[in-house]
Amino acid sequence: MKRIFDLLLASSGLILFIPIILFTALLIRMKLGTPIIFKQQRPGLNGRLFELFKFRTMTDERDETGELLPDHVRLTLLGKLIRKLSLDEFPQLINVIKGEMSLIGPRPLLPEYLALYSDEQAKRHLVKPGITGWAQINGRNSITWEEKFKLDVWYVENQSFILDLKILFLTIKKVVTSHGISNQNHVTMPDFKGNTSHNNQNYPSM
Repeated sequence: MKRIFDLLLASSGLILFIPIILFTALLIRMKLGTPIIFKQQRPGLNGRLFELFKFRTMTDERDETGELLPDHVRLTLLGKLIRKLSLDEFPQLINVIKGEMSLIGPRPLLPEYLALYSDEQAKRHLVKPGITGWAQINGRNSITWEEKFKLDVWYVENQSFILDLKILFLTIKKVVTSHGISNQNHVTMPDFKGNTSHNNQNYPSM
């Protein structure tokens, strides 16, 4: 039932919002250039890697050594607006249609975090990652990593169709109010440094 729900809403969303999607893509092309779509490997169900799609919100500005400048420097006014309205998430509807993601689930993070999770935190990968989730409507990027992972695991252990509907409707409310987009002193979240006393080692290297 969850898969049918994902396919129906993701397909409908791509059709319904195609004017907004195309207009966003045009603005990015004009202001930031190409590529329009940001692609990055992320771990999904059971830690398997897939290619995540998002609209680009940053420039490629680099320092004299060729290293990318900090996120807060490369994030443009247009990028901030796109993130504030969550327009950058629209391309992930393609990930949902492909079956790599769900509409609702723990957000897909970076592959290097896999080896840093505790066994409890690693449970977040027992379900498909989502465009939005329980942690997103309960703090998003304004809470700590530990709080975020507790919320993710709670969702995994309590998931239901009714809960997914609740998360979906509350997500719309969060997008309208733009609550919790940024963490203090960071564009989104600081890097996760892991649990040094009990790192999880259940995932093979990829």
